[in-house]
Amino acid sequence: MPDTQTKTRFVGDFSINASPKILFPYLATAAGLARWFCDDVNHVAGGRLNFVWDRENHYAEVGPQRLNRAARYVFSGPEHAISADPSYVEFTLHSSEVTDEVFLHVVDYSSAQAAEQRELWDGLVARLREQVGG
Repeated sequence: MPDTQTKTRFVGDFSINASPKILFPYLATAAGLARWFCDDVNHVAGGRLNFVWDRENHYAEVGPQRLNRAARYVFSGPEHAISADPSYVEFTLHSSEVTDEVFLHVVDYSSAQAAEQRELWDGLVARLREQVGG
């Protein structure tokens, strides 16, 4: 079934008091993502991941990753069907050399309502901070 919903692009930067080496496994591994981002994450055939929210499966292709720096997930159907305008989430870690702060840059391109995305990501990042102690 084609994905015809209107999508919005949320971009947010969040300060997190933890090093990129500590944060990256929470962004780039199934076990790490399941601790803060969704209810569960499972590996499926073809190197894809199945993200579970509210007992619903959401399949994603693992996009390019840069160690301790960036991870991207492009959502598709269970049969690897990626729409012409796929939803995706992208995480990038940035460090400020001046303040020594680490920032999580999030890009969420999905059918979520724009007004709800800031609140959603504030809550998700709060959970991440609890996990990493930052």
